[in-house]
Formats: sequence, structure tokens, C-alpha cells
Amino acid sequence: MRDFLSGLGCAWRGLRLVLQPGLRRFVAVPLALNTALFAGAIWYVFAQVDALVARWIPDWLAWIEWLLWPLLAIAAALLVFYTFSLVANLLGAPFNGWLAEAVERRATGEPPPAFSLHGILRQTPRLVGAEVRKLAWFLARAVPLGLLFLVPGLNLLAPFLWLAFSAWVLALEYLDYPMGNHGLLFPEVRARARTRRALALGFGLGVTALTTLPVLNFLAMPAGVAGATLLWAERLRDAPSAG
Repeated sequence: MRDFLSGLGCAWRGLRLVLQPGLRRFVAVPLALNTALFAGAIWYVFAQVDALVARWIPDWLAWIEWLLWPLLAIAAALLVFYTFSLVANLLGAPFNGWLAEAVERRATGEPPPAFSLHGILRQTPRLVGAEVRKLAWFLARAVPLGLLFLVPGLNLLAPFLWLAFSAWVLALEYLDYPMGNHGLLFPEVRARARTRRALALGFGLGVTALTTLPVLNFLAMPAGVAGATLLWAERLRDAPSAG
């Protein structure tokens, strides 16, 4: 229980940390890119719908437009809420390694790294490729687990199993950044996390809570990276590997 609560607290410590001076720059750039991408996509969709309405709906059905726009606004809000974090992970991957390094140096008393656009661009292919591999690993396990929702009896346990699985995945997702900075690959990340399962699950549940809270879910990704880095620096760096 002590490990679980400590991991849970790391997620919220990470949220406070990324709002401090010196670390905000690693949050602001990917957040601005992600926001611009979603704003542009939503503007394009609304413009296309406006053109289709003007072209295909006759004047005597113009009242339908008053129903269409609120439905589109709700759909856009749901799209942003449920996919913002996923897209943020892909766009923010080149910055997350730098954020993890800056947090670790702050936690260990060393100065943060200098911000370099060239360094970020150089790391982009490797980090985006790592995100794709992690997504494939997740889907290979999420699909069979999702099928449990269709099995009578087991579907009663499925929501709890899915919550635990999501927490575990988020813990691995964000621990991969600080551990990757030390040359550890994703299988080693999973092995280290297995040595402190309660710690990792508590942290993953904390990040899960952040992703479900409006407004705070926009900061869930950098908070998760910062919290995972604290977890690595304070608890997992000297832990023996599970093999």
C-alpha cells in the first residue's frame, strides 16, 4: 500500500513540477502544436459541413442546420477529450525525452539541458518509432481484453480489468522516456516495472485520473513524463531488473 500511494502521488507531483519555471518550455511547445492541429482540423470540418449544408439542404429544410451545429460541437468536444492525449503523445515524443532529462537533472541537483531544436529534430525518428511500437504492443493486448466485454459473466469483471490494464500501460508509456534516456529498451522498462508492480500501478492510476479531468487532461502527458522521471530517479533507478 505504501508503494501504491507513493506511485499515485508521483503523478500529481509531476503535474506541479511541469508548471514551474524552467520546465514550462518543454510543455508549451508540444501543447501549442497539438492545440493548433486540433483547431485547424475542427475549423476544416466545420467549413466543409457549412459548404455541404449550403449545397445539399434546400431552403425548406434549413431548420435542420440548427440541430446539426450543436451535434457537431458535441462531437468535436468528445473528439478532443478522448484523442487529445493520444495525439499529444505522438507530437510530444521528441520533447518528452528532453522533459524527462530536465526533470531528472533537477531531481538529482544537476543543471537542466540546454533547449536545442536541432537536438529535438535529431531524436524525432527514433522517438516517434518507439511510440508506434508501444502502440502496437498495446493493441495486441487491448483487443483480446476488449472482447471480454462481450462474454457473459466475464463482462462484469471487464471494466476493472481494463482500468488496471490502462494504468499499467500508462505507467510503462511514461517510464519509457526517462529509462530510454539511459539506453534501456521497452522490454527492460517492463521488467523494471514488474519489480515494483504496486508502485507502477499507483502511478498509472494517478495519470489515468488526470486524463479524465477536463483541462487537466491537456497537461496529463507532460505531468506523466515528469512523474515517471521522479519515479525512476527515486525508486526504480537502482532497482534490480526482473530479467
